[in-house]
Amino acid sequence: MSNGEKNVAIACQGGGSHTAFTAGVLHELLSELPSEYNIVGFSGTSGGAACATLAWYGHVHPDEAPGALLKGFWGDLAASSPLHRTANNLIRWGIQLQRAGVPVPNVSPAYSPGSKWSENEFREILESYIDFDSVPELLDGTKPGLFLSTIDVCAGTFEVFREDDLSSDAILASAAEPHLFEAVEIDGRYYWDGLFSKNPPLEDFMNADDIVDPDEIWLIKINPQERPKPPRTMEGIDNRRNELSGNLSMNAEIRFIERINDFIEKGYLPDRYTHSEIKRIRFPKSRKLDWRTKLDRDPEFIERLVSDGEKQAQSFLENL
Repeated sequence: MSNGEKNVAIACQGGGSHTAFTAGVLHELLSELPSEYNIVGFSGTSGGAACATLAWYGHVHPDEAPGALLKGFWGDLAASSPLHRTANNLIRWGIQLQRAGVPVPNVSPAYSPGSKWSENEFREILESYIDFDSVPELLDGTKPGLFLSTIDVCAGTFEVFREDDLSSDAILASAAEPHLFEAVEIDGRYYWDGLFSKNPPLEDFMNADDIVDPDEIWLIKINPQERPKPPRTMEGIDNRRNELSGNLSMNAEIRFIERINDFIEKGYLPDRYTHSEIKRIRFPKSRKLDWRTKLDRDPEFIERLVSDGEKQAQSFLENL
């Protein structure tokens, strides 16, 4: 790599429908990426895993464009038809009833026809944008790496799926929130949402032997790190708990990378180690959302999030 060029990895935190924001960010980043930046990897969790995969696929496939894939995917995932709008409204009404203290039946996804229907629909949409059978032909050792996080439900161990074992099941596994979807079986093992493992994978960019260590990691954040005051209502407590739990593994990996950077600066590590600066792209503070809206697929809501992502990415690029 010539002087002045930088290797970059892009990491996408999970967060359900809120990751439509991530799609907008990726669309803008990959459309307007300065020539001196070279992408060496994508990673993601849950909805961030779907976005990272679509961005990776569009980036490495000669006949695809990442932005078109991301916008098309979220356009199809939005609840646009009368049937989907009804289902989305039922979810929103159920949430409102819960907020009002009305008991709502808690049904396991193992016994919910709606859960299986949603899983199959998600799979069909993914497979309409990604030709998984063609992925091996795209792997020539020079393309960016892909890292999708899940957790093995039975073993309790972290599992990161790479581009060489990419499938719709791997993405579904990363997005298998246990209250919504059954664990996804892959090769006799069962996987849940990557929220319980890496959200998103960060250390993997530095530990993988088949990609260049990034000079910068661009982290697309969904959950806010800080709040101005502690919550007092049960609704506020639930929301902050969701945010904090979603940031736990991410913050641990950030601390690890910062420690490595500190060791590099002090000369404790060999020259083969690379200082990796983490740069964050965040939700605009004006957008007031909570954990329940992570389930909302209203088309207008999705469009606003995508637009927010594009604007935040524009600001990010202007300040590089």
